Amino acid sequence: MSRVTEQVPLQSTLRLPAKARWYAEVADVAQLPQLLSHPQWKQIPRVVLGEGSNVVLRADLPALVLRPIMGGMRVVEWQGSRALVECQAGESWDQLVQWSINQGLAGLENLSLIPGSVGAAPFQNIGAYGVELADVFDSLQACSLVDGVCRQFSASECCFAYRDSFFKSVEPGRWLISSVRLWLDRDREPVLGYADLASRYRALPAAMQNAAGLRNIICELRRSKLPDPAQMANAGSFFKNPVVSAQQHVQLKRSFPELVSYPQSDGSFKLAAGWLIERAGWKGRREGNVGMHSAQALVLVNYADASGEEVLHFASQVQESVRNMFSVELEQEPVILPALEQGGTP
Repeated sequence: MSRVTEQVPLQSTLRLPAKARWYAEVADVAQLPQLLSHPQWKQIPRVVLGEGSNVVLRADLPALVLRPIMGGMRVVEWQGSRALVECQAGESWDQLVQWSINQGLAGLENLSLIPGSVGAAPFQNIGAYGVELADVFDSLQACSLVDGVCRQFSASECCFAYRDSFFKSVEPGRWLISSVRLWLDRDREPVLGYADLASRYRALPAAMQNAAGLRNIICELRRSKLPDPAQMANAGSFFKNPVVSAQQHVQLKRSFPELVSYPQSDGSFKLAAGWLIERAGWKGRREGNVGMHSAQALVLVNYADASGEEVLHFASQVQESVRNMFSVELEQEPVILPALEQGGTP
């Protein structure tokens, strides 16, 4: 059975102070049934926490915190130029991206440098530069936090949406994702939906116009726009890009002709949250230990020794300001632990 320790400091890219009342690393899902059925842990809350790249730890967790550390990547099968790749949840997401390119496989390069573990990727349905995890997803294995029993989830069962999934919104806190399967392709065409990305890619020598070359460009762009969590504590994009109706979009364009927006297939419009935040006067603004980054208005930064409550208070001010100026609601991306609606119990 996994070794359980007490009062363990938790790591997150926002570097907020928090401890787990109980903590265990899971190297093998076969250990879970015995661990979860143990009389000492049977009745207490369970929380899964990987590298902490998309969470706000607002306080200590009075729970059994489980960290998946299982590792390994492999090609399960080939279908022509396509490969079904399986990766264990404890691996670093960006290491998977680099590994896939080393195998000559394309599909993940637009998702380069996204921090976090592989197990967290489906939870959030990570996305960047016109690609989402759902675009290459096949299936995953997840284990119940009630009894440790594992089962497969298909893409449809995962209910993927924009920065959302079954595991985040439908049954939060009930599953530990243990492995993920993705379809990658030797002959996949590059996704170049962003003008800056397309121009840089086409300027590459012909020999570099491949997945490896595109990954290099993505890494350069991310490093130029987003602070490295190792150097400056942050959780990446702190707010989702809001979606508004066509009618509201027309009204906003009348008042703000320079509004940055993107038409969606259902007739709605996705707004650039960073533009809204910057226009509302929050880009580069700091209050105490917390602020919005000076180069990217979407990134909330812990400049010093902020607490989780300081972060959430600052974020609420940004949301209120955008709401008052644009009548648009900004939704926070990172998960709050312990959950606010549960009165401190995750």
